[in-house]
Amino acid sequence: MTATADQAGDDPAFVLVGAHPSLYLLATLGRRHGTRVERIPDAAALARWLVAAGVLPTAPPANDADLMHARQLREAINSLMRSVMSGRPLGGEPLDTVNGHAVRPDVPPQLRVEDARRFVTPPRAADAPHALATIARDAVRLLGGPQAARIKECEHPDCSLLFVDETQSGRRRWCSMDRCGNLVKTAGYRARRRNAD
Repeated sequence: MTATADQAGDDPAFVLVGAHPSLYLLATLGRRHGTRVERIPDAAALARWLVAAGVLPTAPPANDADLMHARQLREAINSLMRSVMSGRPLGGEPLDTVNGHAVRPDVPPQLRVEDARRFVTPPRAADAPHALATIARDAVRLLGGPQAARIKECEHPDCSLLFVDETQSGRRRWCSMDRCGNLVKTAGYRARRRNAD
């Protein structure tokens, strides 16, 4: 079952955890192990998400085909990342889907200078298919590089977000300390207080 996230205001339902556009895309479907939360319920939400995720500077025109391709790419990336996490070989339709998007033209970076500061930004003319190619290339680099061994799933029981554990110890447990770590620690504290009474 999939619920639709509240998209009011500045899209507070968009979750940007993982420091990679491909992981941001995975987070557009929350609570994979329970009542799923769809954070890109329509093409307009996809367009807004592409801006919120920093893939494009302005919302592109997006249609139902773009939404379908984004969701297919999301599930293909999810399948490949979970295969890497469990040590299963990569292949089949998910690999073909990711590679199929990755070979398309992506969003080329542009150098912008403002007040003697330099910024790398995407061009304003990119569209949703270019953005999906950029996300697919990010997934290819992540899955094909050394960070693949550090992909983990958040240990909060209601969370299914993936992240790259970049800590030196390799013992990170939560997608975000602010998001899930504090919730688990607070629940544990309350349980200990109840048991102590």
